[in-house]
Amino acid sequence: MKKRDEQILSEEEIKRIIVRISHEIIEKNGGAKKLALVGIRTRGVPLAGRIAQVIKEVEKIEIPVGSLDITMYRDDLSAPRVPSPRVQKTEIPFNVTEKIVILVDEVIYTGRTIRCALDALMDLGRPAAIQLVVLVDRGHRELPIRPDYIGKNIPTSHFEEVKVKLLEVDGEDKVEIVKLKEPYRRGKGGS
Repeated sequence: MKKRDEQILSEEEIKRIIVRISHEIIEKNGGAKKLALVGIRTRGVPLAGRIAQVIKEVEKIEIPVGSLDITMYRDDLSAPRVPSPRVQKTEIPFNVTEKIVILVDEVIYTGRTIRCALDALMDLGRPAAIQLVVLVDRGHRELPIRPDYIGKNIPTSHFEEVKVKLLEVDGEDKVEIVKLKEPYRRGKGGS
């Protein structure tokens, strides 16, 4: 078992995970013709783009990619100690109705972020199906939500935070576990 407060996924490992998940998506859906990818802001967006690129290389088909901001769907906006939300742009340049929407996020924790994303997607139309990709599943679900595709299961305690860094946002690719002095709280990310 790895020591905490260290890197748990390298750039190369993240690349391999993206390729594996992309192939799993193609196999599960019998190709890519009905697929669309939607990344949850912020780091789900570049992950969705990377998956779309691998699918394009394999299937020779361009997959539509969008980005989803779930800020206004959060259930903790009025909770004490939650900082004021920064609303970002939702950009989905395609009709989600009758598409198999692959929702992409970097970490799943409680499941609340995914619940918000499902609500936001359903407000945009009626997908044929919604499937979930996460780079890291850290456990501790509070809602009955389970990813269809998982890069890596990393059991954590509430005194740890999973930090995902991606080149497009942070200038490097890696995943770390960081020890915290107090329990991780919702509204801070990684849900």
